[in-house]
Amino acid sequence: MNDILQELEARRDTARLGGGQRRIDAQHAKGKLTARERIDLLLDEGSFEEFDMFVAHRCTDFGMEGDRPPGDGVVTGWGTINGRMVYVFSQDFTVFGGSLSETHAQKICKIMDMAMQNGAPVVGINDSGGARIQEGVASLAGYAEVFQRNIMASGVVPQISVIMGPCAGGAVYSPAMTDFIFMVKDSSYMFVTGPDVVKTVTNEVVTAEELGGASTHTKKSSVADGAFENDVEALGQVRRLVDFLPLNNREKPPVRPFFDDVARVENSLDTLIPANANAPYDMKELIIKLGDEGDFYEIQEDFAKNIITGFMRLEGSTVGVVANQPMVLAGCLDIDSSRKAARFVRFCDAFEIPILTLVDVPGFLPGTSQEYGGVIKHGAKLLFAYGEATVPKVTVITRKAYGGAYDVMASKHLRGDFNYAWPTAEIAVMGAKGATEILYRSELGDAEKIAQRTADYEERFANPFVAAEKGFIDEVIMPHSTRRRVCRAFASLRGKSLKNPWKKHDNIPL
Repeated sequence: MNDILQELEARRDTARLGGGQRRIDAQHAKGKLTARERIDLLLDEGSFEEFDMFVAHRCTDFGMEGDRPPGDGVVTGWGTINGRMVYVFSQDFTVFGGSLSETHAQKICKIMDMAMQNGAPVVGINDSGGARIQEGVASLAGYAEVFQRNIMASGVVPQISVIMGPCAGGAVYSPAMTDFIFMVKDSSYMFVTGPDVVKTVTNEVVTAEELGGASTHTKKSSVADGAFENDVEALGQVRRLVDFLPLNNREKPPVRPFFDDVARVENSLDTLIPANANAPYDMKELIIKLGDEGDFYEIQEDFAKNIITGFMRLEGSTVGVVANQPMVLAGCLDIDSSRKAARFVRFCDAFEIPILTLVDVPGFLPGTSQEYGGVIKHGAKLLFAYGEATVPKVTVITRKAYGGAYDVMASKHLRGDFNYAWPTAEIAVMGAKGATEILYRSELGDAEKIAQRTADYEERFANPFVAAEKGFIDEVIMPHSTRRRVCRAFASLRGKSLKNPWKKHDNIPL
């Protein structure tokens, strides 16, 4: 009996070594952790339960039958993050460069199926050279099996991808279909075709970092939601994100103990809006002063900075935040910000996370590049996302809410539940100057008269009371009491039940 037990331990030790000590040392030399070290950091200590440790590939071409390491380049299983269950797979670059084979894919598919059945998030740690060439179409079939599960799991359980090495070719499409993608600076990259192919086909000379590094995907392409300095920080941030999310679409977001007074008064908010209507201010200050303990987890911080998206807690419960940022492009909506916010709103709606919208928007960004880029369709994405969302929606207009952008930003007309405005709110078709120049075109030669007309228009429309008279604003509130009013609003909406008409699925303007 002891011999058998010793053999089991010996086999386990071999499996845990992956591609061997030399390759593990090479991984460490690049500043990267091994597949198992990453899982140990991500999950609570001692909670990991591994599946398929002894699975080996079945390829017999190109001399592969002589090299069949146990585990086949991916570590899979489940564990807990702060006591809540998650499923995880971690690709092992020390085994055939983490390349995906038929059995490698089957291991990933097994835990994704289990995650769906048991209602728990999936965290995928990607560090792979792509499809295993020796297996040909069988490895491509493996990718497609994973893709199909990504699609079926979308909106059912949260899916998080962490890119911790190369991710190229077909491998990028699985992360692309997940809810969140995080990268590590200087050691991870994503692209469909690598620098060599790009040079051959288009004669462009570009490095892997420029083509698909963390900076590119967090600032330019919006493929990634965040980039971190190293593996340790990235995995710590994934743990923090999972704390905000429900385990599946049948559960409410988690509630955790909080130590912040719900009725906390923030007198500094009374002076947040500058006297000059064109002067910027930092909307993040308002977000941090509203949330429990000032905790805010921002999503896509480096992309489309004219809109802010992320998670906070109110009375211990997760709330999604969408807010215009007057510090960037005066808070205008454009193609990038509309896409960014629309995807975030749809995620929140899929997982029953209430949405708080903070509005200071002078309109959509004008210009040929926006029109040629399809701002009409992209702006409609955000409009569509808010309109179809059935979760509790609370909106606070702090300053400008002009034109179509007023409608788009979770207005009463898109089934907003509570629509508040500060006394500084200006809700109108457009700014006073532009409006008077259209209304009183015949008087444009008389500067004094136009100035008076502008002042009259401002007095009549540059306030929240016209909208409040029509019931489009539920209440004009004092800025210092915003936390109390918003918390009470969400508390009253905990039992909200709203159903959209039956349909197979909608046809969002993509």
